[in-house]
Amino acid sequence: MEKAPEAFRTISEVADELEVPKHVLRFWEAKFAQLKPMKRGGGRRYYRPEDVALLRGIRFLLYDDGYTIRGVQKILREHGPRYVMDYRRLSEEAEDDDLSPAHEIPDVAAEAAKSGGTYVRPTSQPRRMDGDALCSLREEIEACQKLLANADAKE
Repeated sequence: MEKAPEAFRTISEVADELEVPKHVLRFWEAKFAQLKPMKRGGGRRYYRPEDVALLRGIRFLLYDDGYTIRGVQKILREHGPRYVMDYRRLSEEAEDDDLSPAHEIPDVAAEAAKSGGTYVRPTSQPRRMDGDALCSLREEIEACQKLLANADAKE
């Protein structure tokens, strides 16, 4: 007998659905604070539909898109759990439309390599920065350039 879509799932059911071992789900709970399955007496976990959707998004980012745990944590911090839940759908729609997801996380290294070492962040709206922030940013860039120049000189 199949459960209703809004029914809670056990860790075994979720592990089978996502094709990951149960210990991986427990590990992800420790790594991603947004994952909070309901725990009953004896520590049994029950996953809400939202938990399963978030796990599905995390699994997709880690296994299909090749993100690291840290990378997924950053995406969760910057975009929130809803974005991760919808990421796979957005990604699949983008493939169908031959476009990238609306909130794509840029591959800075690849973009820098394409443009001869300079990465220009694509933005829909320019950010407003005050003079102190711009000076601080410029100093950081100059420090990075010095580090790179020193590394090139040593080779």
